[in-house]
Parts: sequence; C-alpha cells; structure tokens
Amino acid sequence: MTSWLFGLAIFLTYLLGIVSAVMALMSSRTSQGAIAWIISLVTLPYLAVPAYWVFGRPRFYGYVSARGERDTVLRRVLARYRERVEPFVAEARDADIRAVEQLAMMPLTTGNRAELLIDGEATFDSLFDGIERAEEYILIQFFIVRDDALGLELKHRLQQAAERGVRVYFLYDEIGSHQLNEGYLKDLAAYGIGVSAFRSSRGFRHRFQLNFRNHRKVLVVDGREGWLGGFNVGVEYLGQHRRHGPWRDTHLKLVGPSVLGLQEAFWEDWHWATGAVINLHWTPRVTCEECQDVVIVPSGPADRQETASLLVQHAIHSAHKRFWVTSPYFVPDQGVQDALRLAAMRGVDVRIMMPERPDHLLVFLSAFSFLPDMLQAGVKVYRYQPGFLHQKVMLIDDAAASVGTVNLDNRSFRLNFEITAVIPDRRFAAEVRLMLEQDFANCRRISRDELTSRPLWRKIVSRAAYLLSPIQ
Repeated sequence: MTSWLFGLAIFLTYLLGIVSAVMALMSSRTSQGAIAWIISLVTLPYLAVPAYWVFGRPRFYGYVSARGERDTVLRRVLARYRERVEPFVAEARDADIRAVEQLAMMPLTTGNRAELLIDGEATFDSLFDGIERAEEYILIQFFIVRDDALGLELKHRLQQAAERGVRVYFLYDEIGSHQLNEGYLKDLAAYGIGVSAFRSSRGFRHRFQLNFRNHRKVLVVDGREGWLGGFNVGVEYLGQHRRHGPWRDTHLKLVGPSVLGLQEAFWEDWHWATGAVINLHWTPRVTCEECQDVVIVPSGPADRQETASLLVQHAIHSAHKRFWVTSPYFVPDQGVQDALRLAAMRGVDVRIMMPERPDHLLVFLSAFSFLPDMLQAGVKVYRYQPGFLHQKVMLIDDAAASVGTVNLDNRSFRLNFEITAVIPDRRFAAEVRLMLEQDFANCRRISRDELTSRPLWRKIVSRAAYLLSPIQ
C-alpha cells in the first residue's frame, strides 16, 4: 500500500511538472526562460514545480482576470474620466510622445505643474503639507511603510485628516511592508481609514503569486494634487541609517489633469485588493500659469506587453544628444542593454548613475557581468559616492525627462506594478539636467580596466549572480 502511494505521488509530481512545462512554453516572455523552465520542470519537478509557481509565472493572472470581471465598472469610471479630461488632452507634437501614450494607454495632458522634490526633507514636507490641505479624500500607497518615527508621523497626519472628515484609503505591499506591525494598521482603521494590503496572492487560485509586488509610491489629494517617485516611508529615506548613510532620492509633485492618471492607477489597485469601488472626483482642475504637458505611465505584470522595458527602450532610441539615467538596481534586460550600446555608438552621451554602496548584493554583483561590454561601446558608468542612490530618473536630450518608481532590472520590468511620469517639457528637462549634473559631480566614473582586472573568482561570482537576475 505504501509503495503504491509513493508511486502515485511520483507520477503526480511528474505530471504536474509536465503541465507546468506546457504553461511555461505558452507563457514565458523569452525563449531562454522557457527553455530553462521546461528542462528543470521535466527533469527535477520536485524542486522546479514549487519554484515555478512562486517565481516563474510571467503575468499576474488574478489581476488580469479581475480586470475582465470588473470591466463594466472600470469602463464607466474611465469613460467619465476620459470624457472630462478631453479638453485638456495635449496634441503630441512628435511620434515619440504618441508612442508613450500608446504604451501608457493614457493621454498626454496639458495644464499641469510639475515640481521636483530633491531628497527626503523636501519630499516629506510636501507630502505632509498636501495631507494637511486635503478636504475630501486621500489616496496613499507605498511599497515600504515602517512604524518608525517617520511612519508614526505619517500615521498621525492621516488620523488627523480622518478626524476632520477626510476619507483616507491606505494601500501597502504586504512583502515590502512585512515588518509593519498589526497595531499600526489597527490604529489607522480605528479612525475609519480604509486599510488594505495589495494582496497579490489573494484567493486560492493565486496564492502562489508571491513574486509579484506593488512597487508604486503614490499620494493623491482630492484629485487635485499628486505625488510619485522613489521614496518609501522610513527614517532611512531621511538619511538616518548607519549603513546607508545619506539617502539620495527624487520625488515629483503634480498639480493638474495628470493627477487623475495617478488616481486611475490607485483606483484599479484598490479595486483589485478590496473589491470596493470608491467614489472619486474625475473633473480636471487647472491652476498653473506656465503649464506643462505630462503623461502618466502605469506598468505591471498584468499588461499585455512589457510596458516598463519598452518605455525605457523607447526613451533611449529617441535620444539624439544625451540619455542620462539613474537607478539603484541596474540589471536591464538584453533589449535595454542593446539600446544603450547602440545609442552610445551613434554618438549619444549615454550616462548611467548607480550607487557605490550595495543595497541588494546579488543585483550589485550582477551588473559587473555586462558592464565591460557597455563601457567598450562608449557608455559612461558612474557610481554615486556620498551615500545610497535610490532615485529613478531619465533625461532625454534637452526635451524631456521622467521621474517614477521603475528600476532598470527584471523585477521592475516584469514583476512589479510601477508608475512613471513622463514630462516632455524643456524647462523641466533643464531642471532635471541641473540636478543630475550636481549628482554626477558626487560620482566616480568606472573604467573598463577596473572591471577587466578583477580576479577570476569575482568574475565567476558576478556571472553566476547574473543568471539569477530574472528573479532578483
């Protein structure tokens, strides 16, 4: 009897391996990934099957199917939004911006004011001032929220807003905020604040989807003001961490019709997490005199195409004079690597800024496996010296810039829900250029000799780390 059950277990394990291999064949986004999963699922199903169901699924199937289930509700809400924003839709002057609109599935809007927020003090002063101004509702989501001094200050501000009758909706990622204690969340809920984890593994069918994360950092106040960028909530983001030291990051404040793009992304995330439909304002408000065009680009594993990777590739291809990018984690896919090398070969000033101090060791080591080829092609690589660099910024020529949450790695390109503001405005691009020039002055430039002269064992370790980049 025991041997019969043992044999049945082996048969079912290999059967599940074959079924999973077929799924990998039909859904993997790259041929290399499909081959790797198929071989491991068929030959070592005991190890590969659980790994595939946690790390290997390329799309957030629950979110995809939920979109279909709520399509009628979504269409009604978005129809109101698109109808009311129509008078503020800007005519894209060139094909480059039209392509961004197609990727975003959102319009380029005019009538906006974009304000750069450099480092933690300016960012959280702006965020807290916005919360103080809220009259009707606050939408807030972060990847990481800590219950340290900064997190407690945020909680206090949200509770005060709720006390004066403001509706507050608080969304967090359960893995990014895994250290957030239950008491913090209960204290918020006690004031009538809507609180929810993003719940990527919601429901029995999707309980293994732990590898998908909501990496967005968004605050919306009354549909009138919005914030997004690199900052999470914790004292380390104010530079108060012994290991990281000074924290270099960039956030963005928006006022105008583009805020409704942030609101739409939050609305959909909240609806997935809770099933609730929240009543929000969808009428754009314009208060600026010298206005800017903005397009909001949400991206994530529920998209039909790899929006974040394509956005970065498109930005690189559209650059004629310069393409500067900053990212704390630099392990881009082959398409982005090729685009960077080709841009440098055609004479574009391609600069990559990354931290000197590692935050995630595997990601840090992975970059060394392909950086020599980048440098040989003429790409300039800089490492930021004073502390940890966490900003996610792109500058394209003197014409456009972006600020958002996307890192240049597989996780941001394929596994995380992210959000980016693209601003095709020369004045804003000039502000970003000045900011980055000051950052480059605090960097050291890496030479090809520095990388090629490393000991063999370090090269082997870097290459092995790079093999794990799809799940880092």
